[in-house]
Amino acid sequence: MELLEIILISVALGMDAFAVAVCKGLSMRKMNWQKAIQIALYFGGFQAFMPMLGFCLGSRFETIVVSIDHWIAFILLSIIGGNMIKEAFNKENENCNDDTSFKTMLMLAIATSIDALAVGITFAFLKVNVVIAVSLIGMITFVLSVVGVKIGNQFGDKYERKAELAGGCILVLMGAKILLEHLEILNL
Repeated sequence: MELLEIILISVALGMDAFAVAVCKGLSMRKMNWQKAIQIALYFGGFQAFMPMLGFCLGSRFETIVVSIDHWIAFILLSIIGGNMIKEAFNKENENCNDDTSFKTMLMLAIATSIDALAVGITFAFLKVNVVIAVSLIGMITFVLSVVGVKIGNQFGDKYERKAELAGGCILVLMGAKILLEHLEILNL
């Protein structure tokens, strides 16, 4: 997997955190940079930790599933991306308050990084440099979260659904690309 693909996956994974950060910013009366950094640290940290955990799990079972790894990557990325696309069209507002307590942020960080766990599993099968991948995922999610809080505070929920939709589409397309390359239908 090339660096550009890892960056695209990082951005796609960060879109869930971005959407929740927009919601957090929306609920703030005045922009609070300390809360924005706190939110970004939770989201960025968990987005980096979960793919590392997934990578460890995937590496452990690699010999069992090596012949179908491309299908696993395709299915996982498609399911995650499909769920993000579905959520983009869901009209319910989620977690729109500015609470940054440990319990609240822990729950949100885990919820927004579950998909990163599954992506980490696919990294093991694709022989991705996990240190570079998790570093990029964490840093990009951190930046997207700070930007999300600021955008939410400034513009409301105008971009929340678009970010979720874009992230979902990127993951589905990356999954399709992995499958097509492995089946030698697409050689880029």
